[in-house]
Amino acid sequence: MKFNPILLFMLLIMQFGVAQNKYERESRIDEEEFPKASYLLIQDYLDDAKRIRFYKETDSIKKSYEAKFKKGRLHYSVEFDESGKLEDVEFIIKEQDVPNDTWGTILFYLDENHAKYRIKKIQQQYPLLDGQSEKKLLHNAFQNLILPEVNYELIFSAKKDKEFQEYEALFDAEGQLIQIRKSFPPSYDHVLY
Repeated sequence: MKFNPILLFMLLIMQFGVAQNKYERESRIDEEEFPKASYLLIQDYLDDAKRIRFYKETDSIKKSYEAKFKKGRLHYSVEFDESGKLEDVEFIIKEQDVPNDTWGTILFYLDENHAKYRIKKIQQQYPLLDGQSEKKLLHNAFQNLILPEVNYELIFSAKKDKEFQEYEALFDAEGQLIQIRKSFPPSYDHVLY
């Protein structure tokens, strides 16, 4: 069986284009359904936390588990991959919490690439680096340390073709764009009327 190289190339291009969109579906789960090893890793941080919730998340790229809670004044999200390995820790911040130079670079990117936009949410993200222990990452994140590996995740909507499109963008500690994806609202096909 022979394959047309042009057809294969077109299929690869189409697949790459689809990968730039984020179709997210988040389902709340019970603590018992959350990976046990993941829970044991964050258990000490949950002692004085409020509004503890566990989720299984499926998007266009991967499946993951997430623990969300409020500790102090911050809203945390601790994400694990499908096997229960820690991926990152995020918490919601305000624009004044981002270093001035970094925020200026982020705004420059937004101004240059979107005529009109509205920022909906900013999160400070601590990703797990190669060779870094999960305990060290958790310690750094819950101490709210400003480190060179910190990323900033923005959820924003921007005007495109007379309509607003929602995006999720990830910037590094210096404000340089790492990744941007169109974000689509979760499916509500499970809701019965």
